[in-house]
Amino acid sequence: MDHRSPRTSELLSAIVTAHSAQRISLGELVRALRNRAFGLTVLLFGIPNCLPMPPGIPVLCGLVLCLVGVQMALGRDELWLPGWMARRTLSRDLLEKIIGRALPWVKRFEAYSKPRHAFFSGVTARTVVGLVVVVLGLLLMLPIPIFGNLPPGIAVCILGLGLVERDGAFIIAGLFASLVSLGVMGLLSWLLFQGALAVF
Repeated sequence: MDHRSPRTSELLSAIVTAHSAQRISLGELVRALRNRAFGLTVLLFGIPNCLPMPPGIPVLCGLVLCLVGVQMALGRDELWLPGWMARRTLSRDLLEKIIGRALPWVKRFEAYSKPRHAFFSGVTARTVVGLVVVVLGLLLMLPIPIFGNLPPGIAVCILGLGLVERDGAFIIAGLFASLVSLGVMGLLSWLLFQGALAVF
């Protein structure tokens, strides 16, 4: 079996068990992710957009993802957060809720995921994926109601899992999902614009 060890689900579970404080800073989360910080941060901040979350969470996720994507595109080896962002905190309960709901789905994906198609998880592809993550982060910050965050959130999660597992097939699927999310978000934006014109 050519799987990475530990698996993504094990790393996500360890994030919660490693912290006993009631609030966890983003800086502490990034430090806990260590050498898989980029992929796991992409996955971790994509997951909330696929779940019912309090207002403001998608904007925070979008900001973090934009920062991560830029650093990936620039070829950085270590993830850096500015002080004001590193000091932002999430409640332990919210983090447990996010990870708890995501784990069953992550485990399902893991059953089909393994390191393969190395070109699509290499340095060149990493630059492209970083730019795509920036675009998805910007989409998440758009004020589109109802399921507006879901398409880019799903795309981000697939890309994140592909990065963590170094699975080129998942990265290709994530890039395809990103194109679909761009189309869906464009359609939703157009419908909102047409609705606004009809009102005014």
